[in-house]
Amino acid sequence: MSDGAALAGPDGVPRCPWALSTPDYAPYHDEEWGRPVHGDDALFERLSLEAFQSGLSWITILRRRPGFRAAFADFEIAAVAEFTDADRERLLADTGIIRNRAKIDATLANARVLAAWAPGDLDALIWSHAPDPAGRPVPKTLADVPAVTPESTALSKALKKRGLRFVGPTTAYALMQACGLVDDHLEDCVARRR
Repeated sequence: MSDGAALAGPDGVPRCPWALSTPDYAPYHDEEWGRPVHGDDALFERLSLEAFQSGLSWITILRRRPGFRAAFADFEIAAVAEFTDADRERLLADTGIIRNRAKIDATLANARVLAAWAPGDLDALIWSHAPDPAGRPVPKTLADVPAVTPESTALSKALKKRGLRFVGPTTAYALMQACGLVDDHLEDCVARRR
């Protein structure tokens, strides 16, 4: 039983406990989560996937990520911004993704908004909300990892002000974790030392 601290996996390497709950999580945890992500399209993908995750487990999204990428033109903002009503209907029928009408509509609307931004604006806006790592205590257990922070609330407000949807403070914080704005790997986790 875990107290929420890092646990040794089958390979003897300590990881955040969630990374050991299914084999699919370990590569994502070790190689991607918490690593800096830059580029408008890459951040649009992460923002969209975090929105689709809302109310679901992340493993559901992770396992369907290839389907999402195929369905949403690899999350190229310019391409998704051109999606038509026929594309919307195709997405609503696509069993390779989460067929939630509100989330699909938000992703399409967000792409249209972002297509009007200057290149690099999404990257700059998101990364301008990265907290100073020196001011953040290193989490020892999962209980030390917040779901929302003042920075994620500010990021959510900034994204909404610029016209983006499905970007609440919890979604914004999950984005910050996934894209390396914060390092919420636990103190004894192997990924923290990388």
